[in-house]
Amino acid sequence: MSDGHWHSTPFDDDKLKEECGIFGVVGVAEAANFTALGLHALQHRGQEAGGIVVHHPEQGFNSVRRFGYVRDNFTDQDTMDMLPGSLAIGHVRYSTSGSKGATAIRDVQPFFGEFAMGGAAIAHNGNITNAEALRRELIERGSIFQSSSDSECIIHLMARSLQRNIPERMKDALRRVEGAFSVVAMTRTKLIGVRDPLGVRPLVLGRVADGWALASETCALDIIGAEFVREIEPGEMVVISEAEGVVSHRPFEAKRPRFCIFEHVYFSRPDSILGGRSVYSTREAIGRELAKEAPVDADLVCPVPDSGTPAAIGYGLESGIPYAMGIIRNQYMGRTFIEPTESIRNMGVRLKLNVNRALVRGKRIILVDDSVVRGTTSRKIKEMILDAGAKEVHFRIASPPTAWPCFYGVDTPQREKLLAATMSEEEMRAHLGVDSLRFISLDGLYRAVGEAQGRDPSAPQYCDACFSGEYPVEPMDQLQRGFRLKAAE
Repeated sequence: MSDGHWHSTPFDDDKLKEECGIFGVVGVAEAANFTALGLHALQHRGQEAGGIVVHHPEQGFNSVRRFGYVRDNFTDQDTMDMLPGSLAIGHVRYSTSGSKGATAIRDVQPFFGEFAMGGAAIAHNGNITNAEALRRELIERGSIFQSSSDSECIIHLMARSLQRNIPERMKDALRRVEGAFSVVAMTRTKLIGVRDPLGVRPLVLGRVADGWALASETCALDIIGAEFVREIEPGEMVVISEAEGVVSHRPFEAKRPRFCIFEHVYFSRPDSILGGRSVYSTREAIGRELAKEAPVDADLVCPVPDSGTPAAIGYGLESGIPYAMGIIRNQYMGRTFIEPTESIRNMGVRLKLNVNRALVRGKRIILVDDSVVRGTTSRKIKEMILDAGAKEVHFRIASPPTAWPCFYGVDTPQREKLLAATMSEEEMRAHLGVDSLRFISLDGLYRAVGEAQGRDPSAPQYCDACFSGEYPVEPMDQLQRGFRLKAAE
């Protein structure tokens, strides 16, 4: 992960990391157990640490925060006994803001605050683009910060609000915040969910037994047997209680939504539903579109597992070239293995992936992956395939070139480390040493997610800043640090 230890093997180093998964439940016995299950289903959104906060009428608020996987921290009875109550929220994280590589337990969400009208806890997925300015202002006015996380600003803004109840204080706070935020929060009796006006990051509502659940993705509702009700809409705040059910508010002025298109490409689990569309079907459609845009004569279409699999299936179906598992993933590669020497560290990909030699020998192979970020992994995989005797290697990438960093809750390298920021497609092909390299076009990606006319350049339907360099919210903190936006054409 991001702590610089060797166990971030090169295989996963070259993927963009979604920063967080959030989950909340109200009106069910043993809410913490439901939350642990929900977070387990969202583990792909953050593997660094997790936390759960609960409220019980007699025992008040309790929380447990731990480094590592949900399954290692929130499955033993002793831990879960510390978390009684019928109302809980939880969070899994991969740090984007805050101290990189030196995460302290105090940075692990949910964050808790005690206010005049009682306590509240909050968990946030996204990134606040004016967090540094807000933090400076709050510290000058006497706020004392416990963590390095941008999300803590929300708690301090709530504390300073003059509103009479916590949902109103939260509205006050979030109106000061810029960037991307999907939030779950809780008071002693209420579960609260909010999406920012652009709806960049996801949040869904489900019905579970006599209660309600909020989650980053529908796969977290599936695991607890909850019925998916609907998405929380961009700019909507829902306040949910056992007494009143779901009450919807509109605290922000309405804007045209700009959901993150990369959720469709990579972040979300393929068994989730986004915007009424199956993520798996969308990824298969991306593969079909790619086969139309970038055909090539070859013997086999092979995914880079697991993220390239649905697109590779789509490419195979559209092109008529057989789909095959040319690369096999070792499912049991944990985060830490042995403390390796440099020579073993360089074999990192082999620990996670192995080539199906008998299948690829002598063949012309199309490798389908979801993205190329730095290109480090792509080169290693290409070498493995050629070492196994493949005749040709053609890369087909199920997203446009990633040329710009994301400031809305995704961990992106600095711009100069993104291969596509400094190289043309042909230069990237030469750098990776493959027979051909093609990315899906931005219009092709939009068609695959259901926009038949492609991307509307005057009013893009999604946030695609990582591909286009067009940021729907100006990244204030980054601009003050000298980040330069794309020049207007």
